[in-house]
Amino acid sequence: QVQLVESGGGLAQPGGSLRLSCATSGFTFSNYGMSRARQAPGKGLEWVSGIYGDGINAFYADSVKGRFTISRDNAENKLYLQMTSLKPEDTALYFCAKSRFATIVAKPATMGNYEYDHWGQGTQVTVSS
Repeated sequence: QVQLVESGGGLAQPGGSLRLSCATSGFTFSNYGMSRARQAPGKGLEWVSGIYGDGINAFYADSVKGRFTISRDNAENKLYLQMTSLKPEDTALYFCAKSRFATIVAKPATMGNYEYDHWGQGTQVTVSS
């Protein structure tokens, strides 16, 4: 069965860095786009970044562009999110999500089941001094 297992969250100081990982199994990883989303306390789910299955095209929300880098290792079936210049407003529960398609829609208004069919369990990122 499809599994997405997240790791790498934690506490960082403002201006610091963290790297999130999403280890996957149960499907042909390179055939599917992947995205990262986050949910801050009291707020809705926010799409953060996405990458095509071939790893060539990547997209970012305006709020993280230039600070976060999404990547994937199709040989290891893993998705990564390198986060730098972290801000307190980056504090959230971060999720990885598998698309039903080889591509992803950048900056979607929602991340419904019509596009994303499996989700990781989430990893907490807290940015605080």
